[in-house]
Amino acid sequence: MKLTKYEHACFTVEKDGQVLVVDPGGYTTDFIAPEDVVAVVVTHRHADHFDHDLLAEIIDKNPSALVIGPEAVVKQIETFETRSVDAGDSVEVGPFNLEFFGGQHAVIHPALPVDQNVGLFINDMIYYPGDSFAIPEGRLVDSLALPIAAPWLKISEAVDFALAIKPRFMFPTHDAILSDVGHNLADNLVPKLVPESDYKRIDGQTVEI
Repeated sequence: MKLTKYEHACFTVEKDGQVLVVDPGGYTTDFIAPEDVVAVVVTHRHADHFDHDLLAEIIDKNPSALVIGPEAVVKQIETFETRSVDAGDSVEVGPFNLEFFGGQHAVIHPALPVDQNVGLFINDMIYYPGDSFAIPEGRLVDSLALPIAAPWLKISEAVDFALAIKPRFMFPTHDAILSDVGHNLADNLVPKLVPESDYKRIDGQTVEI
């Protein structure tokens, strides 16, 4: 599979000439809608993960693509084919087996409501928790999309999450709010604290998984 990482929390996975798009949001300015998209997964409804204009661009090029997300996402979409999912669900679409974990967004502050959020496991290989630290219990994760900056996390929590999952490979995500200095800080600190996993920033790159 080919994994392409875009700004903030967006990435695509390509297999057998078909593409899965994950979290095309408003903080992702370098994303250009590809062709051959079979599905789009939106982990939750926050604007940095769910941009209506980007989604429309994808469906315009791929009118048969399925949009998958929790109910709070799906109920905002009226004109595209959708499927609502929650933790424990699985979906087969094209060459992709998608499994969903968690169910809730990480707490930002006790005064704010907790939103829906699903973690995504792709083809028993790539795990992305969305805005959470939901662990896919009982599953071995080859590659981890590791959130490293948000109002709901601190770097020690991201490190503990990575140590709990023990992926072979991990790449930073959810970091548009960081400066270059912040990126460098995380990129220096995380590999030291999680030495058994191969950590690499792949922004704007395509890698084989």
